[in-house]
Amino acid sequence: MTSPLKTADAADRAICQKICQSDGIKARDIAKALNMDRAAVNRALFRSPLMQELCWQDSEHRWHGIMRQSRPHSGLYEFSGYYSLVREFMALSEDEWMERLTEGCKNIGRNLNDTRGLLHSFRDCRAHTASLFHDLYEMMGSACGEWEIAFELRLKRSRYIRIYADVLVITENRVFALEFKMKNAVDPDEVLQAAKYCPYLEIMFGPEYEIIPVLVLTTAADMFQFVPIGDTDAVLPVCSGDMLFNAFNEYLGFLNV
Repeated sequence: MTSPLKTADAADRAICQKICQSDGIKARDIAKALNMDRAAVNRALFRSPLMQELCWQDSEHRWHGIMRQSRPHSGLYEFSGYYSLVREFMALSEDEWMERLTEGCKNIGRNLNDTRGLLHSFRDCRAHTASLFHDLYEMMGSACGEWEIAFELRLKRSRYIRIYADVLVITENRVFALEFKMKNAVDPDEVLQAAKYCPYLEIMFGPEYEIIPVLVLTTAADMFQFVPIGDTDAVLPVCSGDMLFNAFNEYLGFLNV
């Protein structure tokens, strides 16, 4: 199976971005806005795997993105086990959050087979995320309460694209894609897993957002380091659950103010 990112060119991405920034747009308006040939736009709309996965056409021939590239990101909740603003997440008890998460997972077709402790891992993930926001509230006040948060993102509409994420934290201009593992040592395969879906998230959220993958090892302690992603020159932050704040600070610079 060929990745749609390998077959998508710059024009496909530009068309997808224009659609996802709109409230509904016709092919002729896409062509005009991007100064492209109308026939080329139509070919992309109906043949590009990227368009098939991330966009749809209504009965009036207007194209829409499955997720709007504006705050809040309408549509994101349809592919998440749980989605809300951070302040709404923080107002829920663990049991209330768990009830909403499990119901949301069922709605998106997320397998809740608990033979390997899945529900325990959900609670572990939530505990470290809530602790992170307790620290962030102390550092920056209620501003972070207007960020968005999504747990268990599962986007797999057909055979072309699979986008998974344990937690997405969406600030004004960054998306932190957090991969949680109940481990205490770095596994290179899990580093690759944490970075795997970033190219798709870049397209979903658009050029206004920086996508930052983070691997969180919840049974480790006092760990924060950058680890190479495979054989590339790129690196990825890896931290223990108690150092998750430091990973955010690396990009948002709270402690440098």
